[in-house]
Amino acid sequence: MPVGDLPGWRQVFVEDFAEGDVGAGGFPGPVYGTRWSANYADGTPDTAAQQQNKGERTSGYFPSKVLSVHDGVLDFYLHSENGVAMGAAPSPKLDGASQRPYNSLVYGRYSVRFKADVLPGFKLAWLLWPDSKRWPEDGEIDFPEGDLSKLIYAAVHGVENGVHRWDALRPEVPYGDWHIATTEWRADGIEFFLDGNSIGVSRSFGLNTPMHYILQTESCSPKCPLPETSGHVLVDWVSIWARS
Repeated sequence: MPVGDLPGWRQVFVEDFAEGDVGAGGFPGPVYGTRWSANYADGTPDTAAQQQNKGERTSGYFPSKVLSVHDGVLDFYLHSENGVAMGAAPSPKLDGASQRPYNSLVYGRYSVRFKADVLPGFKLAWLLWPDSKRWPEDGEIDFPEGDLSKLIYAAVHGVENGVHRWDALRPEVPYGDWHIATTEWRADGIEFFLDGNSIGVSRSFGLNTPMHYILQTESCSPKCPLPETSGHVLVDWVSIWARS
């Protein structure tokens, strides 16, 4: 786990989940509660479910059914119950923040070591989301993103000439193994690194309003997982830096 400042960057958060285990239904609990929020209550609709009628939703956030800590990792147990595919979207807290947005920054460096099982229908969209909630005007930055049975990619959303557009950067690397994904959001562009190698820079939108970081893990976009599909996304560590 990288600890300490870097040239041009001041470290503001570090987590390696080494302070103790937390069973399902208990995260973040007293052990991690000053540094993490589960963010959304059980039953909160995820991206796909927001397009469905209440009572007919086939996916959602269920942190009490999904999140735990053991053996030094944060574990997302992705599975379905009663026809609903379950994910979670926890957020780190900077300086013990007690309310949203928990980790607001303008420009930042975000690095996470993770391993995702190959699970068709479940996906990652670990993202920076605008505090303003003005989307796509104030942008969105996603990495890693993608269905867990396909390839990892990065995406940056914004507006050009009044039209929503987005950049995609594709390293052609599948899920299924340990990786380190790093996002550097700078004034001159947004650069993405996978396992220490740059996969490109997006300079299309000039994003410069406060954003916050969410480990958004969900499903059914566009195809839901089969009822028997289940597995894990493991997070070994998370490090965040602000511009110094």
